[in-house]
Amino acid sequence: MPLPEKAFIERIRRRVRPGQHVVRGIGDDCAILRLPRGHEALVTTDFTLEGIHFRQEWHPADSVGHRCLARGLSDIAAMAGEPIAAFLSLAVPRHLSQRWIDSFFEGLLRLAKRHRATLAGGDVAESPSGVFTDIVVLGSVPAGTAVLRSGARPGDWIYVTGQLGESAAALEQLLSGRKKKLNPIAYSRHFYPQPRVELARLLRQKKIASAMIDISDGLSTDLAHICEESHVGAEIEAAAIPRARVGSDRRAVDLELALHGGEDYELLFTAPVAKRVPARIAGVPITRIGRILRRRGIRMLTANGTVEKTSPRGWEHLAR
Repeated sequence: MPLPEKAFIERIRRRVRPGQHVVRGIGDDCAILRLPRGHEALVTTDFTLEGIHFRQEWHPADSVGHRCLARGLSDIAAMAGEPIAAFLSLAVPRHLSQRWIDSFFEGLLRLAKRHRATLAGGDVAESPSGVFTDIVVLGSVPAGTAVLRSGARPGDWIYVTGQLGESAAALEQLLSGRKKKLNPIAYSRHFYPQPRVELARLLRQKKIASAMIDISDGLSTDLAHICEESHVGAEIEAAAIPRARVGSDRRAVDLELALHGGEDYELLFTAPVAKRVPARIAGVPITRIGRILRRRGIRMLTANGTVEKTSPRGWEHLAR
């Protein structure tokens, strides 16, 4: 059974150290934060719901905490910002063990420390059933330098970071029943995704990216978001999409998983043709997969040389 609320909060408070920009964190009705001089605030929020985003029989508690914060940090990275603070609202059922909760916070705080994001507050409540969390992440970016979805222009090249499809491949195996559990290390992009904060910072500093988004809902869906906001179209090459290699035989995932699967939390960005984009940034491979077109819609050049219309088929809540 979880600790009572006051003891629960005090237990977390003892594990959190104030950050550089957190004047006052856990302990008052509000946190007091200080933005760096000349910066603008970035604010994002994300749910993590048991039965939708994770299952206790599949996901270790520290993975759930890690993924909870990773979602918000990846949003900050998508706009080339720097994380400052996080706020967590957590509702847990009475029967949940305190050990599970401690492990959840271990995963969350480990990732927070890596990215210098202070857990500065939140809320705790009892849930009638299941674990429900809402993470708010505050970041900052030098004024006028945030990379938006709306900056892509016809002629720009399209790039992705890392490899795609590993998280979807893990989920496919679990949902199919072929595996009751997976090795979290073998499928680390699913259980412990790494937000590309440092990489995004370098893209901003070198003024490379014209538009950017994180791949949380799937490449096809997130590319469609850039196209919609930038009022453009796109053409991508199937053979160029970097597919993750999984399993003991290190076989590349199916193209469908790399194209439409989500929760890889890699970055999808565009850059003008004149910009030199390195093959690696912050140790992460960068792959050019297509170009931005004036004509609306997304088309894919297939392996046999034909061009097919591609529609967004990634994750969408409440979709029919």
